[in-house]
Amino acid sequence: MGQAFRKLFDSFFGNNEMRIVMLGLDAAGKTTILYKLHNGKVFYTVSTIGFNVEKVQYKNVMFTVWDIAGQGKLRPFWRHFFNNTVGLIYVVDSLDRERIGIAKEEFQAIIKDPFMLNSVILVFANKQDMVLPCFSQL
Repeated sequence: MGQAFRKLFDSFFGNNEMRIVMLGLDAAGKTTILYKLHNGKVFYTVSTIGFNVEKVQYKNVMFTVWDIAGQGKLRPFWRHFFNNTVGLIYVVDSLDRERIGIAKEEFQAIIKDPFMLNSVILVFANKQDMVLPCFSQL
């Protein structure tokens, strides 16, 4: 009942704050994307342990973006961040051909979760501008 009143109140008074989760396998580039959105600059980072949270404003909308670590043993905890989420940015490392099947399985599990059924989804194919190392150059 409280959620219904909050949505009604927000629609009248223009509370344009939205919660977004950014998920993907470890080393997909989630944190780099987050800080590019937040600061407009590329920062090279180390693997996230836990999560990063930043507010990103676009026009009159303030997004609270949760960048959640993607290591295998931490993925079961992703679902604890789904409640009240309006959007998902799922980041895939385009160069990581060996784990594309795992990325697909994790994505399918996320979108089947009851808390994510009405979320807007963006699949971000990251690292397309990078070149795979060629064995002839070694």
